This record gives sequence, structure tokens and C-alpha cells, in this order.
Amino acid sequence: MEASFLSGQLLIAMPGIGDPRFERALILICAHDHQHAMGLALNRPVEGLTVPDLLERLEITSEAEAPEDLVLLGGPVERERGFVLHTADYASEHSIEVTDALTLTATRDVLEAMGGSGPPRRSILALGYSGWGAGQLELEIRENVWLTCEADESLIFGSDHEQKWTRALAKLGIDPHRLSSAAGHA
Repeated sequence: MEASFLSGQLLIAMPGIGDPRFERALILICAHDHQHAMGLALNRPVEGLTVPDLLERLEITSEAEAPEDLVLLGGPVERERGFVLHTADYASEHSIEVTDALTLTATRDVLEAMGGSGPPRRSILALGYSGWGAGQLELEIRENVWLTCEADESLIFGSDHEQKWTRALAKLGIDPHRLSSAAGHA
């Protein structure tokens, strides 16, 4: 598997994943190399916490109206740390390119841009991330824990969090009612 093979791809949790933190999860892989993989869950909203609420808590003054999007729980690792996944029309010196169209920024400057006049066209704000050590994600894929598919803006930035998992499966032509939690190998 080449170093950046899964960067920019979606992981779709299989039924029976065995970890309630990832049940029906849809995760965008933001970085992947031989040492680790890192991604953000796209369908785990933090109930009652919106982007403007978080900006206010962080004492970031809004010049413009920030989107009323819910903040997401990106994963179980470092939940107190924030990450903004956004379109590539905004970038700072601290941004990391995920794909040609997507960038990840984990510094205050992107939050200030979101509350100001120069925000990215589309963005999600997530607390925490999902992470894997060397070879761990590749092993989980071989063990049928995850399916993968191409990402698109509607799955990444859409607000229909309840339907994202099902919609990602539909991109692969899979009816979730026909999936089994038992894996088989030929």
C-alpha cells in the first residue's frame, strides 16, 4: 500500500464493528503513511454545540455570521483538540493538504477566519480525531472492519449526519439491510 493511498478516502464502518464509538461511523482519512493514519468522523455531531457557540467559548469575535453547523466528534483521541476540515480556498502556513480540494487546519487562525470575512467556502469543525498505528488500519480493512469509497462534498460537509453512513454505502451500491456482521474469506 503506497504511503498516501487512503488520504482523502472515506472509511465506512461495517456492522458489528465491535466498538460503539465507531458503530455506523463515516470517517474521512486526512493523513496516511507507513507510520500512522488519522481521520475525522463526519457523522457524529456533539448535540447542542454549534460552531458559533464554540467560537464564543473560545472568545473569538465574529465579524460575520459563522455557520450554525454542529461541531462534530472527530474521534476518541484528544477530544479537547479541535480540527477544521475545509475547502482548499483557505489555507494558512499551518494547514495540511488532504487532497487538492481539501485542507486540514488545527490552529486558531482558521477559527478566526471562520468568524471573520475570509472563511473557507465549506468547513466542518471536529473535536478529537480517529487514529491508527503502523499497519493497524490496513489490517482492519483486510479483516472487513471498514469499507472504503471516494469522498464527495455532500458526504463531507452535509448536515444530514443520520444519513451519511447509508448514503456512503449507496455510493458503493450496497443496501445496509443486506450487510452482515459476519466476515468471510475465500
